[in-house]
Amino acid sequence: MKYQVIIIGGGPAGYTAAETAGKGGLSVLLIEKNSLGGVCLNEGCIPTKTLLYSAKTYDSAKHASKYAVNIPEVSFDLPKIIARKSKVVRKLVLGVKAKLTANNVTIVSGEAQVIDKNTVRCGEETYEGENLILCTGSETFIPPIPGVDAVNYWTHRDALDSKELPASLAIVGGGVIGMEFASFFNSLGVEVTVIEMLDEILGGMDKELSAMLRAEYAKRGIKFMLDTKVVALSEVASGNGDTQQIQVNYENAEGAGCVIAERLLMSVGRRPVTKGFGLENLNLDKTARGNIQVDGQMQTSVPGVYACGDLTGFSLLAHTAVREAEVAVHAVLGKKDCMSYRAIPGVVYTNPEIAGVGDTEEALQRKGIPYRAVKLPMAYSGRFVAENEGINGMCKLLLAEDNTVLGAHVLGNPASEIITLAGMAVELKLTASEWKKMVFPHPTVGEIFKEAL
Repeated sequence: MKYQVIIIGGGPAGYTAAETAGKGGLSVLLIEKNSLGGVCLNEGCIPTKTLLYSAKTYDSAKHASKYAVNIPEVSFDLPKIIARKSKVVRKLVLGVKAKLTANNVTIVSGEAQVIDKNTVRCGEETYEGENLILCTGSETFIPPIPGVDAVNYWTHRDALDSKELPASLAIVGGGVIGMEFASFFNSLGVEVTVIEMLDEILGGMDKELSAMLRAEYAKRGIKFMLDTKVVALSEVASGNGDTQQIQVNYENAEGAGCVIAERLLMSVGRRPVTKGFGLENLNLDKTARGNIQVDGQMQTSVPGVYACGDLTGFSLLAHTAVREAEVAVHAVLGKKDCMSYRAIPGVVYTNPEIAGVGDTEEALQRKGIPYRAVKLPMAYSGRFVAENEGINGMCKLLLAEDNTVLGAHVLGNPASEIITLAGMAVELKLTASEWKKMVFPHPTVGEIFKEAL
């Protein structure tokens, strides 16, 4: 069989590339070895947000009295929360399949093996293609901590499917995934300890706002151990000897010690998948960090071969992957387009949410770029005050010497929904005065940007 485009991987990058190419009139083959939607839809973005919304609803019900609403005996049903999560995933996976089918995309289930840039094998079949788009995604990285192979730890996948709550949970890694699970389990009453090697949680996000979020969760009972290195893992008997618990040995500036918890979640990050698909047969150029080298159109060093999504190593975010896929297919179609990473939003779906786009203060300082920071409490938004009784947050804008918007960072709900407003300002290189001319509907939380300007 011959196709104009062969795509390996059915995650956000792969299914977006397939749909875009199909709409463009190209003959398309998509090969996915697991489920359509990839990690994001099946065991990442969507299922975690479904769980977090249940936890947020539970939190809201517990504190409804702040809004003059009385709800007696608030409770939750974890198996039903997990079941709803699975239902949401199934519905969306079917939706992805329907969109691809509607655009005449041929879907093959199995593991692809690249023979050369125009030939891919899957099972007993061999397929020929004019263009190849690689969207192999990423995988959980488990660091080589002594004892890690001897303990029964959780990855995000296990945490998503557990129908029983542990009494205590130790999380190694205070990044986005670690903090979202810390938020979920803390809301449901689990004793949570977060162990992070860096000096602050959420590396890459605005450091000041990350510290504010950490302080909020510390008040809710989460224990944070920063600047702390895990040096060994082992299983130990519980106090009554009936069950096994996990002992996490650590070292920090205060010395050595250990944390003992019923469960351990390993959440130190993800890395691009480069093995198992025959990519070595393409002899692609790599970056200094070992990722696939691409140009502004997502084309690799081999003409006609493109790489999108986590494989490029730029941000390992679904929305980045979607845009990269569009750019790659536009290149195949001969449409003028170029990938920009100037305004890639980052969001953490804790409660409250934290989101940022553009440069952080730390990034600007590293680059030696002069800037000024404008900070404003979220209470300057009337809508925020109306919906967040007794809660505060912060909006921070970073402006260049000529008042061009360089970055924006928000702590407070719904940061995830309003950050795109700032993203457009950053991408379009608007100045503060130009952005301020936009008419913001009142009352909205997004008005906080106009107030800050």
